[in-house]
Amino acid sequence: MSGEAESAPESAAAPGPAGAADPSEEARKRPGPLRRLYDWVLHWAETPYGAPALFVLALAESSFFPIPPDPLLIALCMGAAARSLRFAALATVASVVGGVIGYGIGAGAWHLVQGWFFAYVPGVSPEAFARVQGLYEQYDFWAVFLAGLTPIPYKVFTLSAGVFSINFGVFVLASVLSRGLRFFVLAGLIYRFGPAIGRFIDRYFDMLAWSFGILLVLGFVVIELVL
Repeated sequence: MSGEAESAPESAAAPGPAGAADPSEEARKRPGPLRRLYDWVLHWAETPYGAPALFVLALAESSFFPIPPDPLLIALCMGAAARSLRFAALATVASVVGGVIGYGIGAGAWHLVQGWFFAYVPGVSPEAFARVQGLYEQYDFWAVFLAGLTPIPYKVFTLSAGVFSINFGVFVLASVLSRGLRFFVLAGLIYRFGPAIGRFIDRYFDMLAWSFGILLVLGFVVIELVL
């Protein structure tokens, strides 16, 4: 009896912390700052302020905001496919206006703000500016066009266009055509094929954008060579 009494407390002892979550493991699983920002952007699609948020995001992304407007545009179109083309027009106008603002920052205030941009805005760096300057000298219109169409950080081109005094008319025309094409293709596909194509685009957006941009440029090259 006495042996059973002495062993009882051991069997009834509370379990140790073996099942508790490892704090370091939780830290590894916690989303990073950019992922949290991405999720914050997407949450606007579930609110009544999705369209104004899309406008502000598209405008800000053209000069300093790190998350492109495409995920929010896709989410809004998937939730209201009939309004897809309106959302695309809104994103295009806002993005071009934001690009003009970026151009103005580069042309008139870059000496004051370049340190902040280089330190805090992803994708904006002295090295990126040097590469973009070379692209401007060689391709001019096409440099801006491809930046607006593909995942290349558009803000690098809008800011540097002002810094390097790129022809303003060429800059605006390239921005309107590339951003409009990018957003209207996304919205048009969802308008035509529904949410299923939207999920596919969201998953493979970078690859699709690069492929489309390369094919488009190759098409113009072929036309120029043939004609």
